[in-house]
Amino acid sequence: MKQNLLAKEKREKRVRKKIKFQSTRLRLTVFRSNRYIYAQIIDDAKGTTLVSARQHDVKQDTLKKTELAFALGKLLADKAKKKKIANIVFDRGSFAYHGRVKAVADGAREGGLRF
Repeated sequence: MKQNLLAKEKREKRVRKKIKFQSTRLRLTVFRSNRYIYAQIIDDAKGTTLVSARQHDVKQDTLKKTELAFALGKLLADKAKKKKIANIVFDRGSFAYHGRVKAVADGAREGGLRF
């Protein structure tokens, strides 16, 4: 268990180190649990969350997990448009870029956000 935690922390640091070079842009971060998925847009300069969305905010109950993640990305993009946010950098954390994490990114792109 401890080795698995260390590997997760290493992956997260590796991903975030690459993002630091783009610190002038806002960051879209994704958290995925076994059951739910959450996304938020963070301004690292101010240390505040500007826009957030969670799986519970999507009003469609008949969708599968990946389809819900795609709808979550579109919902987050709509909220970001209302706050006039267009350019962001995608932060996947320690999660692999496939499945639900990729679906959130694809939904955000379709909703109008640019990575």
